[in-house]
Amino acid sequence: MGSAPFGVMLVNLGTPEAPTTSAVRRYLAEFLGDPRVIDLARIKWLPILHGVILRIRPPRVAKAYASVWQDEGSPLLAIGRRQQRALKDRLATRMGTEIPVELAMTYGKPSMEEAGLAFRNAGVERILVLPLYPQYSATTTAAVFDRLARALAPCPHLPELRFVRDYHDHPAYIEALAESIREHWATHGRQPRLLFSYHGIPKRYADAGDPYPRHCEKTSRLVADALGLESDAWLQTYQSRFGREEWLKPYTDDTLKAWGAEGLDGVDVISPAFAADCLETLEELEVENRGYFTEAGGGDYRYIPALNDRATHIDMLASLVEQHTQGW
Repeated sequence: MGSAPFGVMLVNLGTPEAPTTSAVRRYLAEFLGDPRVIDLARIKWLPILHGVILRIRPPRVAKAYASVWQDEGSPLLAIGRRQQRALKDRLATRMGTEIPVELAMTYGKPSMEEAGLAFRNAGVERILVLPLYPQYSATTTAAVFDRLARALAPCPHLPELRFVRDYHDHPAYIEALAESIREHWATHGRQPRLLFSYHGIPKRYADAGDPYPRHCEKTSRLVADALGLESDAWLQTYQSRFGREEWLKPYTDDTLKAWGAEGLDGVDVISPAFAADCLETLEELEVENRGYFTEAGGGDYRYIPALNDRATHIDMLASLVEQHTQGW
């Protein structure tokens, strides 16, 4: 029996190995030490990172991780493993042959080196790299490219590579999001307003040419159109800002505080930038921002989960794989 025609490397951001201060410190050192994430001069940034941030933030972040940790590890890892298995099964059905699918993280484990070794052991010489970031940003998708290049640097025999840059307006992705919202409304009822909350980036990154906000805006508009929403029934915001500089606006937390103060009866919140629920959705959006809204005087607050391993999401990923592996 011959080797598979290609393999698929599913890539997400990463996760600490445990909800402990030491594990979180190691993870944040790698994540925040990446020039794609924080682009300040190393001579300026690294003393701040190691002398201040990694002394202060890890205990607080570890506590947040502990509040969402699962038996299988962090939610991002547990869901990523489910996505990996589901995509492998779906591809076998759709393509009539077993296609190796490996999960890798840009930061932490499972590493790209581990995924690459698994492919090599399976005799795979063609790899489709599929970053689980619907909207492109240099801080995420390009960071995957950089990390992969470092992983492959020692290899004398490079595999043939193809790379999915983004899928922010893919029809199957838009429909999967719209369907998840419709199902949520059918089960829990529809709130007066729908909030699309995306992970933010510093505004100057976008000013320098990062297309991320344009991708986010198109995703939101296409989903709103698919749902038939009027312009006053939804809004797009950005969450998870870090540091003191200006990030993309409007900010999620400030928006929810304002809506709560206005006495808004209720809000549904979804975060299309995340392919899998993680700390930023399960703790920051579902818990922290819920508090901002309700404590300011708002009514019902309902978080709509990420697409995770929903069948429509896995079907969309399988379609992306088929599209980008033509000729293999």
